[in-house]
Amino acid sequence: MSQLLLVFMRLLAPLPLSWVRALGWVLGHALYALAHERRHIVQVNLGLCFPHLSGAKRTRMARHHVVRVMQALLDRSWLWHGSMAQLRRRLTVLGDVSPLQGDSAVVMLAPHFVGLDAGGTALTMLGGVRMASIYVPQSALALDDWVRDGRNRSGAVALYFRHGGVKPIVSGLRQGDKLYLLPDMDFGRQESLFVPFFGVQTATVPSLSRFARLGRAQVLSVVTRMTASGYITEIGPVWADFPSSDVQADTLRMNQALESLIRTMPEQYYWVHKRFKTRPEGEPGVYDGVGVKKA
Repeated sequence: MSQLLLVFMRLLAPLPLSWVRALGWVLGHALYALAHERRHIVQVNLGLCFPHLSGAKRTRMARHHVVRVMQALLDRSWLWHGSMAQLRRRLTVLGDVSPLQGDSAVVMLAPHFVGLDAGGTALTMLGGVRMASIYVPQSALALDDWVRDGRNRSGAVALYFRHGGVKPIVSGLRQGDKLYLLPDMDFGRQESLFVPFFGVQTATVPSLSRFARLGRAQVLSVVTRMTASGYITEIGPVWADFPSSDVQADTLRMNQALESLIRTMPEQYYWVHKRFKTRPEGEPGVYDGVGVKKA
């Protein structure tokens, strides 16, 4: 099955973007109809984060989100197998790229938007950025090879494996790494602090603050937005007074920044993840039933 998928993606690569997106639209609507568990996860997440919206608006947002996820998946065909001419036409980098081209360490807050892989390709292949990323292996060997090769198509990405611990990552930062960090996932109680995210107490890894402090690195955001013509990668300014001496406050600041970014394109954030899986002591799980519980 993995091999068939890879052949299919290579065949998609040279097609016009409008065709790829149209196919993603069709498959996304089909996935929304058929993937009941994932649809439930998206609906619970949106109910927790946007309780002020009507049920109809959240349902529409959920459907559009699943379509965006599928379109972004198919876009990896041309991102990882397309020509440089395609990449130049479809990818744009905005903002000051100079902090990512110097000798100083930088941690990029790269939240889980659907354009995440497009942002990595844009920075390395068009922006001339040599960067590092933390990699979680895929279960299927052929798929794992494809993802690793695609994310390092430029040859300018150092991949740190998550099971390898923090020491190699900190060592790389102290040598000037530009770390593309995705800290907005639930990795369980032991690795997390509980801080508000859209008003919900959320298990959040404090890695942005800790890597910045241990690696003596600056922090800025890198957010990639899907558009009709491709993707726009936006490099934010360097954060002032970060990290502080208070990891909890730093992690709250990260979540607040993330909320602000999500509000600009809520349908493009990865709501298919179980972001609220780990609950504070005594609170029931939110994904078991049809209802949602605000913390």
